[in-house]
Amino acid sequence: MTNYKEILRLNQLGLNQIGIAQSCQCSRKTVRDVLNRAKSLNITWPLTESTESNLPQLLYPERRAFQNERRKPDFEKIEKELQRTGVTLKLLWNEYCTEARLNNELPFMYSQFCFHYQKHSQKNKATMHLSRRPGEQIEVDWAGKTLTLSDSETGENSIAYLFVGVLAYSQYTYAEAFLNMGQENWISAHVNMFQHFQGVTRILVCDNLKTGVIQADKYSTKLNKTYQELAEHYNTAILPARISAPKDKPNAEGAVGLATRWITAAVRNKKFFTLQDLNQELRFRLKEINSRPFQKREGSRLQVFLHEEKPFLAPLPSTPYELAQWKEAIVPFNYHISHDKMQYSVPHEYIRQTVEVKITKHTIEIFYENLRLCSHARLYGHSGQYSTTPAHMPEDHQSYLQWDANRFTEWAKKIGPHTETTVKSILASYKIEQQGYRSCMGLLKFADKYSIERLESACRRALCYTPNPSYKSIKNILVTGQDKLALDSNVEKAPSSESNQYGYSRGASYYKGGKEHE
Repeated sequence: MTNYKEILRLNQLGLNQIGIAQSCQCSRKTVRDVLNRAKSLNITWPLTESTESNLPQLLYPERRAFQNERRKPDFEKIEKELQRTGVTLKLLWNEYCTEARLNNELPFMYSQFCFHYQKHSQKNKATMHLSRRPGEQIEVDWAGKTLTLSDSETGENSIAYLFVGVLAYSQYTYAEAFLNMGQENWISAHVNMFQHFQGVTRILVCDNLKTGVIQADKYSTKLNKTYQELAEHYNTAILPARISAPKDKPNAEGAVGLATRWITAAVRNKKFFTLQDLNQELRFRLKEINSRPFQKREGSRLQVFLHEEKPFLAPLPSTPYELAQWKEAIVPFNYHISHDKMQYSVPHEYIRQTVEVKITKHTIEIFYENLRLCSHARLYGHSGQYSTTPAHMPEDHQSYLQWDANRFTEWAKKIGPHTETTVKSILASYKIEQQGYRSCMGLLKFADKYSIERLESACRRALCYTPNPSYKSIKNILVTGQDKLALDSNVEKAPSSESNQYGYSRGASYYKGGKEHE
């Protein structure tokens, strides 16, 4: 673009038109035309403030008028369209020309269209330097370039992903390789990074990946619950970067580029068979990077970190954060939620309610609307184990747990010796004692329905017929009223429970023949 001011200045110094043309890198014709126009308009050097700002328009007003006749592109719309896949500036210029001609307007040529768009976009690319304070901010990200691991037996290659964290003030950098970018590795990377820095900053800036941010919005952001717990454990605040806004974490982007050049590219010809070997090499390379002197700043990353930033980091908590998984569950009617084929009790009042379950390596915690209901030690081993807190059970279930053989026997003893013998017989008839509890419970409840006397009499009659009476036989006797009938005179009285625990025994006379027994 012709420098009109310089032409007028050199002319004032007495240079001829050839010298002016050579100095301003334009033709003599252009120099002559500018000088003639300036003379006709009485414009001389030095220029006034108003003349200097509008010199091109004063010398060539027709060019401005010609440009005003052109249809002005909608550069805001063009910027949005360029973000869509496959859209180019050439395509948008063709659409702009078509639209201009349909409205009987003159479009810019493609070169002018690009020139004006570039001027517009440059206005929006202004950058501002933000001074970071020591211990204020950590920026984290996954590197785009991956590393390679080789299988020592098959020779097959697998991918390793590089996590990068950097302190914004000192540029002190941490890097670690993982086999995937899942939740567990994302959290482990942060825990290891804080341990490496031996402290925590007030702010943690991350990208909008799903392991960190569930829902990204311009005005409100929902963090992953496990990631939020990590922040609470280390007493830091997580500020996710805006979507498609890498300038929100420029240090992390710079550290990723640094790691790509000096780590990923530097080890491209080396073979690593285990993740441990790869991370050992990374630590060696990282030590070199942090010790390398700055180009535009005194010292190195390590020196600035040790002397200026480390004293301002918040101390680490007494224990590292333990990775927790979260899931939702509906409390079933047996008031036990299931995880990994193990059962954990919940207060029975929350049956059919949706609760949140926090799962760590050692504990299971259950929450309802952010209220912690209970916790259990996590069960391991064979599946189907139960962890039950008695207080979580309904009252009738709690009372059931209190029953055992001695309790049933003591209760039956209060009713009578025949009832006691019957209860002992029922319990002895099962391979597993607990299987007889329900029959004993039903038997003893007959005392409430029919009376203690009738139950004792029914047990006495049942023991006359069999040494192993059942719940059903006692029930049939009570329902039919057989307990009210007199016993056969040939049936001897049952001995006490101490002498014979198997019920009544028929006397020798019962087995004699003749009229005596008829």
